[in-house]
Amino acid sequence: MSDKDNKGSMTVAEAGRKGGETVRNERGREFYETIGRKGGATVKAERGRSFYEEIGRKGGETVKAERGAKFYEEIGKKGGDRVKATRGPNFYEEIGRKGGQKVKKLIEEGKRAARAAMAPQEGAAGAQPQEGASASTAPSGEPAGPGQNE
Repeated sequence: MSDKDNKGSMTVAEAGRKGGETVRNERGREFYETIGRKGGATVKAERGRSFYEEIGRKGGETVKAERGAKFYEEIGKKGGDRVKATRGPNFYEEIGRKGGQKVKKLIEEGKRAARAAMAPQEGAAGAQPQEGASASTAPSGEPAGPGQNE
């Protein structure tokens, strides 16, 4: 058979697959990882993080519609079992402890920020003492409460 008779025997998908395998064999898997990262960074710079959030949400909705919510339960369990087998059960204890410490720290920071936000308001309210109240301050620098102005 001549080349003219053989023309069209390979689909575009087959040609792409063959070309991709050739590049992988010549340059290695890391090449694809590198160009994928570069491409992702370019898309993020052009379209922003919200683009990835949107396509991820759309993809998740499509998968949920096709496979159902149960699918996510199954893959979550598989992933959890895989992590447990790879890293051991103590891994979950460790990340739970770290997460708890992070939450505790965030709560403390939130309380400090709330106190700092309330301090100017309390100072403005304390500028005009009510009748019979003292304008003295407690050792902490805050307005003295009842029984503290002695």
